Amino acid sequence: MNNTFYRLPEKQVFETWAETVPAGFRMAVTMSRYLTHIKRLRDPAEPVDRFLTRAAGLDDRLGPVLIQLPPDLPARVEALEATLGLFPPHVRVAVEPRHESWWTDGVEEVLVRHNAALCWADRRNRVLTPLWRTADCGYLRLHEGTARRRMSYGARALDAWLGRLTEVFDEDADVYVYVNNDPGCAAVDNAKTLITRARAAGIAVRQNTSH
Repeated sequence: MNNTFYRLPEKQVFETWAETVPAGFRMAVTMSRYLTHIKRLRDPAEPVDRFLTRAAGLDDRLGPVLIQLPPDLPARVEALEATLGLFPPHVRVAVEPRHESWWTDGVEEVLVRHNAALCWADRRNRVLTPLWRTADCGYLRLHEGTARRRMSYGARALDAWLGRLTEVFDEDADVYVYVNNDPGCAAVDNAKTLITRARAAGIAVRQNTSH
């Protein structure tokens, strides 16, 4: 659910969303940009508390919370530690840094300590992040492929990502994969292809998550 990044709805809206999806559905929710892009991780207590209070309306439909950081935000290890420490253990968190200064042992240790997944990312078939496993779940965002169809991912590129995921995560781990290349509905087609190829490879797939 990406609109939560731009404007955080009231709790009642989350409750309505929970009522409209089936049992077992998990909805990934993006952290409000107030914390990540305006506060830039400073003084996280109030923004995180407000977010969690409202997102609690999803109840057991709440999936992972994505903390997407600005591309011009350099590593702030202590601020990240303080932010992650505010999430209760039952809430899964993924962190998407986008500045190369974050790729350090210290950052990896903080993520592991808080069982927070590093969000893996791809753009134009280029891996943008280290392929660290830092949590009991994984999180991958595919932003833009290079196939002939605009921004689409070809079968070989999708197979490569399936290979990376199965190499790092065991079959019991939950891995959340989101395809973000919207033009021409490429994201939908790529997601369907990825599901088909994953199942053909014997990988269990659930299609009941939303972002």
